[in-house]
Amino acid sequence: MNRIPRWILGLAFIAALIVVPFLWLRPGQAPTHDPVSRLPVKVTHVDHNDIVKGPFKSGQDVTRACLACHKDAAAELMKTTHWTWESKAVSVPWRKTPVTIGKINQINNFCIGAQGNENKCMSCHAGYGWEAGRAAQQADPANVDCLACHADPARYGKGLWGNPDPSVDLLAAARSVRATTRENCGKCHFDGGGGNGVKHGDLDESLYFPQRTLDVHMGGKHKLQCSDCHVTKHHQILGRMIADNYTIDPVEQVSCRQCHEGKFHRDERIGTHMRSLACQTCHIPAMAREEPTKVAWDWSKAGQKGRADDHYTYLKIKGEFSYQSNFAPVYLWFNGSNDYRYLLGDPIAKDGPTYINKPAGSITDPKARIFPFKVHVAKQPFDTVNGYLLQPVTSGKNGYWTTFDWNQSFRLAEPVTGLAYSGQYGFTETTMYWPTTHMVQSADQALQCDDCHSATGKPGRMDWKALGYPGDPIRWGGRKLP
Repeated sequence: MNRIPRWILGLAFIAALIVVPFLWLRPGQAPTHDPVSRLPVKVTHVDHNDIVKGPFKSGQDVTRACLACHKDAAAELMKTTHWTWESKAVSVPWRKTPVTIGKINQINNFCIGAQGNENKCMSCHAGYGWEAGRAAQQADPANVDCLACHADPARYGKGLWGNPDPSVDLLAAARSVRATTRENCGKCHFDGGGGNGVKHGDLDESLYFPQRTLDVHMGGKHKLQCSDCHVTKHHQILGRMIADNYTIDPVEQVSCRQCHEGKFHRDERIGTHMRSLACQTCHIPAMAREEPTKVAWDWSKAGQKGRADDHYTYLKIKGEFSYQSNFAPVYLWFNGSNDYRYLLGDPIAKDGPTYINKPAGSITDPKARIFPFKVHVAKQPFDTVNGYLLQPVTSGKNGYWTTFDWNQSFRLAEPVTGLAYSGQYGFTETTMYWPTTHMVQSADQALQCDDCHSATGKPGRMDWKALGYPGDPIRWGGRKLP
């Protein structure tokens, strides 16, 4: 029996070492999936110009006219968080009883809180009549503001207590209704926190009519509207903000895989990254690309006399600010929920900043991916005796913006928030995280290998050790999951 020479076996082994990795990691065929085919099919909206008759004396009159045909619309909307501004009751480890979280009853580190400030804050609520109080306002279907989401924004705007601005021609606004557009959503979501681009690093007025270079979806060939990703059924809009929640069910969240599924990277080496990276990490290399976003807010500097107001640096009613534009996000492991969300009455941190929210996830969490975030740092008021953050009443006749009296603003808030005020206050640093999911870039503008990895050891944009790696994974290897 003739044996195969050892040199042939050795040569075959060497060839296998070369060929197998090449075949495994070779660039594949062009993606075969068609994301456009997965966009929601929308009905053609009927022009209401000849349907709506009027006249209307109030926003509620408009809503009653809408409900004559759209009988279930108000009841549907009143089940959503766009109406309640409040999550379902959830259990959290640091409280004995379930809690709800939302703009209606919690605080952030921007304008701090809506409670007691409804006359101003509700200009971004899809409802009228907040002067009647929360219980009465929320109970009446006629208070649903159809125009906020459906009227041409050029013909409609909101004033005090969520009511239409007195200058609005309600008949003209009602006749202009249409399917929602970015202009409708952007009126609140682009200007959240008190102005254009203040709150979100990836949402601002540059997205009203963007170029493809700003956002490949909204400015690309198909000019996607918000509702193409935030799919809406019976007024329930897909998507949840971690700022206003503790845990989020993935089925309630927007995902790239709604449209992009199958094999969509030509190079399998990129595909393997998806075990540890979110799509946004590579495809959103920068935020606030055209308009600056607020990154720091110091309430302790508010009320200073003789200091000139400037939108980007200082306002007497709000304090001192810092803005940045076209900058890289901060990267954290993220599994879609919060590890912690500050609740009214929680103690502030004894060492370091108090987290308003803290994204959940770690290198050992199989559900977590490295995700881009905007970080907002603030100095906001706290009770030095009771040791918790305070929510002032800022707007209105006796609010801080009129009197510049912090003590009075905290006293006014006591019966509204239920938090006792000791009479002594200070300012403490807080941190809040905002996921970055818009201003998506095309593949040729996404991050490249050397943006994060370096053969020379030169630091890239990733802080690998902070993410739990011993060093750059290109040298040390990827994370090990069970």
